[in-house]
Amino acid sequence: MVEKNLDEIFDPVAISSELTYGTWRRQNGWKPLLFTKAYGPYFEDNNGHRYLDFSSQLMCSNLGHGNQRIKESIMEQLNKFEYAQPGYATEIRAKVAVELKSVLPENLVKYFFGSSGTEANEAAIKTVRMFFSSDKKTKIISNYNSYHGSTMGSVSLTGDFRRIAVDTFYSSQGVLHAPPPYCYRCPLGQHYPECNLACANYLDYMIKNEGNVGGVVVEPVTGTNGVIVPPEGYLQRIREITRENDVLLVTDEVMSGWGRTGEWFAVDNWSVKPDILTTAKGITGAYLPLSLMATSRRIADFFENNYFAHGHTYEAHPVPLAAAYAAIREYKDKDLIKHSKNLGKVLKKRLEEIKERHRSVGDVRSIGLFGAVELVKNREIKTPFNNYLDKLKGNPLMTDRVAKYAMEKGVYISTWINHFIIAPPLIITEEELEKGLDVVDESLSVSDKEVL
Repeated sequence: MVEKNLDEIFDPVAISSELTYGTWRRQNGWKPLLFTKAYGPYFEDNNGHRYLDFSSQLMCSNLGHGNQRIKESIMEQLNKFEYAQPGYATEIRAKVAVELKSVLPENLVKYFFGSSGTEANEAAIKTVRMFFSSDKKTKIISNYNSYHGSTMGSVSLTGDFRRIAVDTFYSSQGVLHAPPPYCYRCPLGQHYPECNLACANYLDYMIKNEGNVGGVVVEPVTGTNGVIVPPEGYLQRIREITRENDVLLVTDEVMSGWGRTGEWFAVDNWSVKPDILTTAKGITGAYLPLSLMATSRRIADFFENNYFAHGHTYEAHPVPLAAAYAAIREYKDKDLIKHSKNLGKVLKKRLEEIKERHRSVGDVRSIGLFGAVELVKNREIKTPFNNYLDKLKGNPLMTDRVAKYAMEKGVYISTWINHFIIAPPLIITEEELEKGLDVVDESLSVSDKEVL
């Protein structure tokens, strides 16, 4: 018997689908693309096909691929030492803290580092409840149509169907959900600005009637669930309501932070200062896992003489912190926040043109280099092509069909149930942005054919 060549035996796609889990999906039929190389705003598969990374993978590769400064910073730290338990101080921990102080909202003065956005939100949940432990203000309100993570606490905060899928065995006790500022599909049947921000004002009603509410958690710009940019005045009103009721405001900037919206953080667009801000993804440009919970002076002072009952083995891990330090310097030195804001004007204009040209486009939304296209099969009554049960059952989605066409033309876009997200690396050029949007424009012919 002739022994097979190793390359013939080793099939990364087959092994990955057989021995590892594909997330947020049924496992049957999962045959992932084999990702082999990446550089700048592009990546390649094993056949040498090149794709423009038009969603920064999972809205996290903000600095593109192959950044030399970040790689060198990681290696420099590895050459010093690879790990220190979080009870020690390290030079890189201090350097990152100083950088954070220069870019975060000025009221956020103390930081906790984790490994993922989920971990940052878990830390925020515990921090809110520890802070109000003597008052027993343990309830937390988040929005429907939100995503905050996959662990027990963070998935309870989550307001989309991923929470529903595990609600039978994950306790969501102490978490309530409020109407989101989703103007295109207003849950209250209102129209902005005549609504007078009814969704925000309903939060005040909830807090006063529930009692014992300690925190409100919001995505300043909703991420996965549609890049929902809140109407003017919404976040300001939420901040007023939380202050008036002595409730901590937590803003989840896991996806919307790090220049994605044309400001360092999405809250900066509305000059809102939260009590707690959580973030991850772009903090290292996704080169290594790292997350952050940043807290106000009031919270920091509380824990001077109260026990902070939280921690992880990899909290403040020096190697991801080295990636973060280099990433923050890259954002600054390349003026990428301004670049995002400037190209955001191009993106907004093109998306409006695309909406006018395609009858399957119900709505487009964008801020900075963060945009979404929502598909409908009947524009007048906003009938969606699919629902979350289709996703759970593994039924074909129209957004996936559009994305498949775009992929064949060399552009990758991240899809959800009835929308896809445009969030390219902040290093993208205007020419590359325009070319990617040309492909998106062409790909929508797929959904146009199915309009009622």
